[in-house]
Amino acid sequence: MSLNLTSEYKSFGGKLSFYSHASTTCNIEMRFAVYQPQQAQNQLLPVLYFLSGLTCTEENFMVKANAQKYAAEYGLILVAPDTSPRNTGIQGEVQDWDFGTGAGFYVDATQEPWAKHYKMYSYIVEELPSLIAANFSVDINKQGIFGHSMGGHGALVCALRNPQKFKSVSAFAPIVAPIQCPWGIKAFTGYLGEDKENWRYYDASELVKQYKYHGNILIDQGTNDKFIQEQLKPELFEQACKEINQPLTLRYQDDYDHSYYFISSFIEDHIKHHVQELRFR
Repeated sequence: MSLNLTSEYKSFGGKLSFYSHASTTCNIEMRFAVYQPQQAQNQLLPVLYFLSGLTCTEENFMVKANAQKYAAEYGLILVAPDTSPRNTGIQGEVQDWDFGTGAGFYVDATQEPWAKHYKMYSYIVEELPSLIAANFSVDINKQGIFGHSMGGHGALVCALRNPQKFKSVSAFAPIVAPIQCPWGIKAFTGYLGEDKENWRYYDASELVKQYKYHGNILIDQGTNDKFIQEQLKPELFEQACKEINQPLTLRYQDDYDHSYYFISSFIEDHIKHHVQELRFR
């Protein structure tokens, strides 16, 4: 499968590249960013996928998180996909900021007209890792996943359902119980329909009870996050993990909000978490 390189920049001794490609899963052009540290020139490296939040693109994380510095230091490849298909021609696609464009929610839509293009779960779990493995110096036995907000939800779901593929996981301010919050209810109704049994496959607080994860899950949550009570509900995931003795490190960070200022403040901790977890998997 051919990749179209759209731009490239030197960063911390390595290179940050932006690509587009024709996606067979989403039936449209998709975009992603890859950071390759210098070590990738002569060895296979672990790879971390970062899933971004509502309204973001493949660019936000690479520009704002300062993650390349630590990827270079610890020898990791970073991959940041876009958050949804774009320009599909679906009526109403750009009407709302929390549904449609920039809001794929990392699910495989089953409802028309979204089902043809909005297959973000399969794209993240199947197509993108295959594409990365075929084109970059990655060790496919050492793949981790993390994300922010909507992307934190996606990372937890992808890891819980695919523990042998994603052997480490963490999240910043994730939506941990989407079937119990307005963002999730809106997205799941639109993409998956009214049958709430189908929603459970994309709810981390439900999934962890069925698929206890083999490693420790790291979550950072700012106490000054304006979405914490209505949308994020970290206590629900914590409770679910306690019920099955799932190892979880949930850290409440005093006075931090929902922004990339928060993410960049703790990104090194998350990189180190993945390095440690991948070492033993």
